[in-house]
Amino acid sequence: MVEVGNTIVSFDVFQKRFLCDLLKCKGECCVSGDSGAPLTSEEAEIIEQNYSLIEKELNETNKAEVVKQGYSIIDSDGDLVTPIVGDGECVYTYVDDKGCTKCAIEKLWFEKKIDFRKPVSCHLFPIRIQEYEEFDAVNYQELDICQCAVQNGKEKNVAVWQLLKDPLVRKYGEAWYADLEEAAKYIESNNIR
Repeated sequence: MVEVGNTIVSFDVFQKRFLCDLLKCKGECCVSGDSGAPLTSEEAEIIEQNYSLIEKELNETNKAEVVKQGYSIIDSDGDLVTPIVGDGECVYTYVDDKGCTKCAIEKLWFEKKIDFRKPVSCHLFPIRIQEYEEFDAVNYQELDICQCAVQNGKEKNVAVWQLLKDPLVRKYGEAWYADLEEAAKYIESNNIR
């Protein structure tokens, strides 16, 4: 692990290769899981405030789940998360014309209808952050559903930290990311494993 600012970053973030291949996985990360996407209280508020726009992108089943469960929920671990439908589909998803499950919130952001891209936990995937009192642990989460992304990342030689520059800057800032980049160069040049 490497200390960067007030974070401890797993070597996997530097060494693992990952590049989403949405046409192969079809957005499986948005539909598989036993809980919704982790949210901050501020993100839950933003979703609630923008729900009248988000709702227009959702199918009837997902809208009904929001009515039933609310805009956000507390899961069995006591974490604030997005509600899910059935076996794990986030309620804030839609299926595009290629059959890919995508984030309705992010769709609105791309269309410049809202200024919130999506929950930072989703934006950072496959990085997961565990917040402790003294530091944040920044880890790579390896999942079977992402094997095509791992293969694609290896073929294109894209490291996790490179793929996730935008969300890491969003979470920790430009200066932190510059330090992360320096750490990555050091690890690579010294062949640290």
